[in-house]
Amino acid sequence: MNISIQNLSKIYDPGKKALDEVSLEISNGLFGLLGPNGAGKTTLMRILVTLLKPSGGSVRIDQLDLQRDRKKIRRMLGYLPQEFSTFPKIRTWEFLDYSARLAGIRVRSKRSSLVDNFLEKVGLFDARDRLASKLSGGMKRRLGIAQALIGDPKILIVDEPTTGLDPEERIRFRNLLTEMAQEERIIILSTHIVGDISSTCQDMALLVDGRVGFKGPPGELVRQAEGHVFEIEANDQQLADIQEKFAVISTIPTESGWRVEVVTDNTGKYKSINIDPNLEHAYVRFIDQHFGAEIKDEILAE
Repeated sequence: MNISIQNLSKIYDPGKKALDEVSLEISNGLFGLLGPNGAGKTTLMRILVTLLKPSGGSVRIDQLDLQRDRKKIRRMLGYLPQEFSTFPKIRTWEFLDYSARLAGIRVRSKRSSLVDNFLEKVGLFDARDRLASKLSGGMKRRLGIAQALIGDPKILIVDEPTTGLDPEERIRFRNLLTEMAQEERIIILSTHIVGDISSTCQDMALLVDGRVGFKGPPGELVRQAEGHVFEIEANDQQLADIQEKFAVISTIPTESGWRVEVVTDNTGKYKSINIDPNLEHAYVRFIDQHFGAEIKDEILAE
């Protein structure tokens, strides 16, 4: 299966492009769409799930055209939006059963088995009789994950999937996605959380200001940051200067002051050692190199 996106654009207001000539090829497996808030990720996801029409360009899924074959494509999709809500007076298992019926699963016994299986997978089996609207934020997110998966979609699109999940829940969800990706399907993970991409995806794109800045394996982006990540030992007086001059990834207190991790080409007067980069380092460096300080500061604030 393949998704071919060619010169896709979306203009909401005159002069404001949410997507600017985006072109991507996405094949079977886990695909990560990374970028800061406001990069255009949600707009792209909403176009792919046929909830939004593009202003220009095209999307093809195998031999199907997104505009001509919307009904056929919708039957292939599972979608978890960034903002997920349930009905006010329906129990957790009933909501998931309803989702299974919408996905075309008509046999009641099969639905019942699937509902129990997915409630178990996302850690909600013990809450199956609670009103879905009364679940905590993280539990609602897990229910949203289950409803997106229960129809066994050929294309699964999840927008900011781990928002509101604690570390244990994130690991459970990543493992579930990895398991599903072993089958013949496309899973698109749209997020601003770097760890969601580095832990699961073999292919990715970096979207900033509605444009594709990078497309390829995460390891390729990481290699571009080699030799540009440093650790500096600093005292209290030096720390403020370092934070002003460099992209600071982390600060760890020590007995003598601070151990500061920075992304830069040169640490100047500060004594430092090179350290191996990870995807977070590479992400910050790429934004710094290609898109400027304003967006970089937003990413570091996240």
